[in-house]
Amino acid sequence: MPSNLLPQDIRVFERGWLSSNNVLLLGRDNTALVDSGYITHAPQTLALLQSALGDRVLDQLVNTHLHSDHCGGNAALQARYPALRTAIPPGLAEAVQKWDVDALTYAPTGQNCQQYRFDTLMQPGTEVRLGDRLWQIHAAPGHDTHSVVLFEPTARVLLSADALWERGFGVVFPELEGVQAFDAVARTLDVIEALRPAVVIPGHGAVFSDAAAALAYARSRLESFVADPARHLRHGVKVLLKFKLLEWQTIDTEALVHWARTTPYFAQIYEQHFSNLDFSRWVDALLDDLVRARAAARVDGVVHNVG
Repeated sequence: MPSNLLPQDIRVFERGWLSSNNVLLLGRDNTALVDSGYITHAPQTLALLQSALGDRVLDQLVNTHLHSDHCGGNAALQARYPALRTAIPPGLAEAVQKWDVDALTYAPTGQNCQQYRFDTLMQPGTEVRLGDRLWQIHAAPGHDTHSVVLFEPTARVLLSADALWERGFGVVFPELEGVQAFDAVARTLDVIEALRPAVVIPGHGAVFSDAAAALAYARSRLESFVADPARHLRHGVKVLLKFKLLEWQTIDTEALVHWARTTPYFAQIYEQHFSNLDFSRWVDALLDDLVRARAAARVDGVVHNVG
């Protein structure tokens, strides 16, 4: 959908939380899409794009990072537009070439992604032309070690991916793996502040213009996680549960517990931090938190997504 905060050549398809937002850049002789959503939404992504493009084709596809909700539509777009050139950040290029679903985190998180290819790399510190605009590529580690954000200095538009939302930022996945990354989040927020964006297109949620308020909220949230890392761990596993609920919509509680038990991220976090608890009761408590937050409901042994 177009936003009145943006130039007419920049269009945003604001998606639900299962899929990342898609950003369509319409140039005179070039069209580009930033991020492609989750695999289950690929037909919807194609329909939105085709409606916006009309008789034009998509020339370029760029991924800010390679989490499944940002690149799950890559394969479908590449099949629909055979000449499409795809660019990804460099950190996991070898994993994409080998299609290593463990290194790409699709298997460890219990998520799905159809194999895709890439043609070139989004090197931080360089620029890329998308549509008619030249975008700066900035490294944005934290939520994802290899993520980038894109900044267009003329209109001062920032594509912040999951490094900055209007209310926070994405789960710091390296921390779930036992790798310290809160400092990287702080440095990325400093990079964004220095860019002084007039408009921010986040990876999830609505386009916004008050970057200063968003940065203040993000830093406050980060401070709370630094002070209590266990809080972030609980937040992270609840986000993973909610993501699967968005995909399933309904699932039997026993089946959900089995999925969690056999999903490496859950098993690792449980063994390292919560093994003093019974596994089923631990997952049950996480579900109770989601119910209290009105993000889920439980009826007769079945868990339902809410919202």
